[in-house]
Amino acid sequence: MEIKYSVCPHDCPDTCALKVEIEDGKIVKVAGDPSHPVTKGVICEKVRAYPERIYGNRILYPMLRTGKKGSGRFGRISWDSAVNEIAMRWLKLIDKYGYESIMPYSYGGTEGIINKSSMDRRLFNKIGATSLDRTICSAAGSLGYQLAYGESKGVNPLDSVNSKLIIFWGINALETNMHQAVLADAARKNGAKIIAIDVHRNKTAKWADDFYMLLPGSDGALALGIAHIILRDNLENKAFLEKYSFGFDEFCKKAAEYPPDKVADITGLSKERIEYLAKLYAETKQSFLRIGNGLQHHKNGGINTWLISLLPALTGAWSDKGGGALKSNSGYFPLNEQALKRPDLMKNASRTVNMVQLGKVLCELDPPIMSLYVYNSNPAVVAPNQNYVIKGLAREDLFTVVHEQTMTDTAKWADIILPATTSFEHADLYVSYWHTFIQWADPVIPTIGEAKPNIEVFKLIAGALGFNDECFLDTEEDIARQALDIPYWKERGITFERLKKERFIKIDTGDYPFKFDKLNTLSGKIEFKSRKVSAYGLSEIPQYNPIKDCIFNGGNENGVSLPKPDFPLIFVSPPNHFFLNSSFAGVTSLKAKAIEPFLEINPEDAEARGIKDGDLVRVENGRGGLSIKAKVVNSVLPGVIVSAGLWWKDDYVNGSGVNALTPDDLSDIGGGATFFSSQVEVKKI
Repeated sequence: MEIKYSVCPHDCPDTCALKVEIEDGKIVKVAGDPSHPVTKGVICEKVRAYPERIYGNRILYPMLRTGKKGSGRFGRISWDSAVNEIAMRWLKLIDKYGYESIMPYSYGGTEGIINKSSMDRRLFNKIGATSLDRTICSAAGSLGYQLAYGESKGVNPLDSVNSKLIIFWGINALETNMHQAVLADAARKNGAKIIAIDVHRNKTAKWADDFYMLLPGSDGALALGIAHIILRDNLENKAFLEKYSFGFDEFCKKAAEYPPDKVADITGLSKERIEYLAKLYAETKQSFLRIGNGLQHHKNGGINTWLISLLPALTGAWSDKGGGALKSNSGYFPLNEQALKRPDLMKNASRTVNMVQLGKVLCELDPPIMSLYVYNSNPAVVAPNQNYVIKGLAREDLFTVVHEQTMTDTAKWADIILPATTSFEHADLYVSYWHTFIQWADPVIPTIGEAKPNIEVFKLIAGALGFNDECFLDTEEDIARQALDIPYWKERGITFERLKKERFIKIDTGDYPFKFDKLNTLSGKIEFKSRKVSAYGLSEIPQYNPIKDCIFNGGNENGVSLPKPDFPLIFVSPPNHFFLNSSFAGVTSLKAKAIEPFLEINPEDAEARGIKDGDLVRVENGRGGLSIKAKVVNSVLPGVIVSAGLWWKDDYVNGSGVNALTPDDLSDIGGGATFFSSQVEVKKI
């Protein structure tokens, strides 16, 4: 038995350090690294199943499509043949349609800096390919938080053990940020109270001391209602606001428009519950808000996040250790982006498209995309408006290359499939968007089959295209050194050589976030008013706007959205306990534990439709439909239905997943996805 160490590469805030047991050259067990101050030997059920993912249904060698598009029929070819075919096809397309006819599509299939965003950006910049605006997950909420504080920095999560009130707002932490839940439990043993705010009664809601179940998209109204009560009762921290805030007086006028009775109407909460929450929050000095991704996936998600982010400034919670907020801590990890991505290589003008609207891009863009290169993503499952995405992938004139570990739904639509390594087979640099440790991982096993990491494949394609820039010769270690080559890391004494030796290093966060007179905002202070949002045609003072889909028809006098009668239910598709987006949905043991997709529906809505627990139902709207078993429960409010994703298409009765129902409209700010702003009808089959 041999012990080696690695890092979890998946799009999760915990970025766990891993302890890997190897026997006869094969990984037999993956566990948490007990020496890591955050992981402490504890990892999720998904990653514990990693040996099955590594040695399961892997793509082992390059393949060329031999059957009809989407049929999944491929024949083996060599790496030389695959790379030469890609280069030849691209050169022909560039000659006929221009550089912008080629487009990459990727996101967080790996969070390793080198294989996520280095050599790929260099290659596509050199080509002058259509650029991808990668906003599908966190763009709206990140910008919302940054409107208040200027950058993505918040409480060091290790300090949250000092908190006396912890609010998980729009985050199912037990399933998506488990180590924050561990820290919250430690705080609870010291007397802290834990509250969850969400749109359905998930595991975190059941585990919390108190739960507030909201109508989807009403989070901003609740934040304004809390602010209203704090200001009405003179519970704000006047000294803190006087010193560190900008635009506060105008914000007060907006908050005055949201008394408890109006907020109760909008959110579905009682006036008494809203009063209690506001006073508890204001009167608990060490109050900590953990702001999740869920609420930002509504059309009003960016501004709602801004409103929530302002609450600790209102009470001065930042003044006490364990108080404040955390949306993302990615700002603690600045990298040399110029060296990583080499935007200077782009000699040809490049247009930019939003990854959220892949269906529209493939079906409507003029001049058209003629070649799509997919890596670190499974858009046939994860992208919204699924049927339109599939229509685009089915184009006979679209040359699609997919670099992937397993035969995903997207890979089936490829013309060429390239085998990809897992993180245990290549080296990479890791940062977190939650904790404050930078990490390095070397490969712990040889590559499986003929798999290659992203960086190597892009270097091969660059060579086949005749690109001889020195940057296309860089190794993983070269790129890691370049990424850290800025004063920020030098001042902290962090070099690649030190990181490689120590494996993980804690970032000194200094006195941030407890000083606010030099923030990276236009005013240099915490902004209750921002000129930046005027670019989106929105008010400079954050205000609640009801979610609106193309199937909404306005609202009542309190701003409550009123749906058309044809589609009266709001549909939400949160993360699945056993999958991370679609990454683990192909692991047999995890699928067996998840059992099958199901739909949560309130008894009131079920009775009105003659639906009983276990019935097969049809969920549909103008975009598509989904056949699924119903679970009649009180875990959702009337008017709301929930189905956890992201199962692959074949796991559904009709071969259509949850994203067949979701819109590809963009969020209020940031260009983010609006997965949870969809309205549907449900009928018994």
